[in-house]
Amino acid sequence: MIGLVRQVTQQAKARVFAGDTHFADKLVSLFEPQTEVIRKGKANKPTEFGKIVRIQEAENQIITSYEVFEKRPNDSDLLVKAVDEHSERLGQVPDLVAADAPFHSPTQKAAIEKMGVKHISVPNRPSRDLALRQLQRTRWFRRGQKWRTGSEGRISVLKRRHGLDRVGIGAWMAWADGLDWA
Repeated sequence: MIGLVRQVTQQAKARVFAGDTHFADKLVSLFEPQTEVIRKGKANKPTEFGKIVRIQEAENQIITSYEVFEKRPNDSDLLVKAVDEHSERLGQVPDLVAADAPFHSPTQKAAIEKMGVKHISVPNRPSRDLALRQLQRTRWFRRGQKWRTGSEGRISVLKRRHGLDRVGIGAWMAWADGLDWA
């Protein structure tokens, strides 16, 4: 405990006297030293504290995989690893991958297309690319996003009933196999 208190003292001195708000390995809780600051980047969302959890869901609301990250990962780097894990666990590559905008990455998208994923419903943030905007208006893309949005209710249940409100669920991916997405 003495070492943790010393670290907090150093952080406070750096912040107050040097104006350094980006202290390396910032300690935000003496009782849970592994906790980190989670900012969602949205004005209406408060700063949260905890760990980032990636949860993958397949059809019929079945959670197929999860991972608790030691340090916050870049969401756009998670797609290929997630599809690999899905295919290892279930024996096939999903027909559809649906995630929200932070997961968008042209290189990751190309890699999972090469793996055999037919439909990738991961929107790009507002884009001037006409082809990309037209793709995001297609029926299968919108259905994929609606299906992913439905999984938000399961995030709420995990937070409310199972104590994951103390964890920042920052990564949620949904998969579908064998559904008619065309």
